[in-house]
Order: sequence, then structure tokens, then C-alpha cells
Amino acid sequence: MAVNLMINGKATEVDADPQTPLLWVLRDHLGMTGTKFGCGIAQCGACTVHIDGVATRSCQFPLEAAEGVKITTIEGLSADSSHPLQKLWVEFNVPQCGYCQTGMLMAAAALLDEIPNPTDADIDQYVSNICRCGTYTRVRAAIHKAADMMKA
Repeated sequence: MAVNLMINGKATEVDADPQTPLLWVLRDHLGMTGTKFGCGIAQCGACTVHIDGVATRSCQFPLEAAEGVKITTIEGLSADSSHPLQKLWVEFNVPQCGYCQTGMLMAAAALLDEIPNPTDADIDQYVSNICRCGTYTRVRAAIHKAADMMKA
């Protein structure tokens, strides 16, 4: 079944089973490997994308629900890694193993869109992705600095 999608501002058509999780459509059908597989049960957050601006775990989001919504993946956050969060992830040495990074960045970006000046409690609530390396304090620091930069 062909489904029309809007991904990173571009229209595309995918012919796949309507129950296929969006994660596998992105990776296997469209070759967009920035969105990562982690647990497959929407718990770890490695597969986080934005659906109409809301951080969503794509491993449990069926293709049939993706028609008519705006999907943003890590590839669409910025074409050249110039998003303030991407720069600050490097500056604050957030990435370690890389398991959670794209999903964590997408969750953080959605948070800042909704709450421009988040508290630590906001960050803990909205960025609930699992980080195997435990860089949560660096994640918080990078998000706080991004919030300050984006205000200016």
C-alpha cells in the first residue's frame, strides 16, 4: 500500500505494509539511518523523531498513522549539524557510545520548542531517553546553554 509522507519538509511516497513501524520505513525503505533502533518497545528513545513537532518514539508509530503529519528526523534538525544542540553536544562532550544521541537530540529539540527555558525537572520529564554512558549531567548542561543561546 502506498502512503504519502512529509519528511523533513519533502513529500515522499512509500509502498509498505501500513502496520510497519515508522522507524523501519525510515531506515529500510528510505535509507535514513540517522534514526536508531534501540529496544523496539518505545522505552529507550533511540528512535525518537518529531511528529508535528512532538517527540515520538518511531519504533511503535505505524506507517498508516504517518500519512498527513509532518515528520522531522535527525537529518532534518539541520542539514549541516549547525543546530545549537548539535554544536553543544560536541562542546559538552555529551556523545560517548552514540547509542542514544540522535533520539536524545530530537527529544531535547522538541523540549526547547515547547519550553524555551526548561528547568532540570522539565529536562528529566521530557528527555526520558536512556543513555548507556550516563552523560545526563552533560545533557542537562547542553540543553540549558542551548536555551540561553536561543533566547539571544
